[in-house]
Amino acid sequence: MLKLVCTALVSLMLVLEPSAASAKQARPHAAKKVKASKVNKAFVARPGGKRARRVAVVRGKRMVIYARRSAPAMLAMTAGDRAGLNQTRDPLALASSVAFVIDQSSSQVLLDKNANVALPIASITKMMTGLIVVQSGLDMREMLTVTDADVYRMKFSSSRLRVGARMSRGDLLHIALMSSENRAAAALGRNYPGGLGAFVAAMNAKAHELGMMDTHYVDSSGLSSQNVASARDLARLMTVAYGEPLLRQFSTDPKYVVNDGQRDMHYGNTNYLVASPDWNIGLQKTGFINEAGKCLMLQAVIQGRNVIMVFLDSKGRQTRTADAGRVKRWLETTASTATSATATSATGTSNAETPAQYRPVSRAEGVSQGG
Repeated sequence: MLKLVCTALVSLMLVLEPSAASAKQARPHAAKKVKASKVNKAFVARPGGKRARRVAVVRGKRMVIYARRSAPAMLAMTAGDRAGLNQTRDPLALASSVAFVIDQSSSQVLLDKNANVALPIASITKMMTGLIVVQSGLDMREMLTVTDADVYRMKFSSSRLRVGARMSRGDLLHIALMSSENRAAAALGRNYPGGLGAFVAAMNAKAHELGMMDTHYVDSSGLSSQNVASARDLARLMTVAYGEPLLRQFSTDPKYVVNDGQRDMHYGNTNYLVASPDWNIGLQKTGFINEAGKCLMLQAVIQGRNVIMVFLDSKGRQTRTADAGRVKRWLETTASTATSATATSATGTSNAETPAQYRPVSRAEGVSQGG
């Protein structure tokens, strides 16, 4: 009897206790299980995310695992998006929701896409800041100091200028136009006779003088989304600003070095096109805040023709410059077609027609020179 009991106990122990070989095989499976759980964790997402299908190895077996994954990060909605301007299509497939292109000499409108809509313009504001500064007759060599009042705290903004930096009005204007230096633009406005309030009043008075009826400014840097203008208004501003040699030089320099009273600081242009051998740019300004999207306005010579371009409410790092490139290629193509048509007409052949894909949406009315 005792022998039977012992035999039963031994058999039970063999069933319940895993062998050393089984334990050895279980370890890699456990490691794979941990690895699979890590894979799953990577695809667990915020509520509302889509389900992702993944194949993982668990306990030595392949299993299909479904887990939530995060929805792709969405770009901030711009004022143009809220107005539905991103639904507008154009023959050049521009990424910008707003585009306006004119012949600078004749004011002929070459392309018009939502050009009458007032939108936030971000640092494009600084072109009006520059115009007020150069037309004020203030001493460009006067040394100004960046103070705590020039720090914008309403939202995240970038500036390399420390509080206490000291440099000439001309240098502050240079880096404000070329590198979109926010504190430089703020210091320029604050050091205007009467202070920043008087400077902003002068900006709005100049806009009214130029016939920029869709334009309104509240600061000199463009960090506020309440700085608004239409593309058509900005073309008027560009036409006038182009007449100021200092604005042309400062906005198109590829690089510049300033001293803030303690060290030399190297600045680069926010628009890489100014250094491109394919472009001949005489005046330009970029801009960006979340509400405005990516913005760009420039004057360039294309096929011997002076052209002003304005692009607002674009998304992506280089979409605004890509749009400028599309317009440039279109103008080059149409100029080449016109030359070819003239040549064939002289030999009695009918004029060539502009390809349909290069015909932009345009308006009959133009923009008057100087306002």
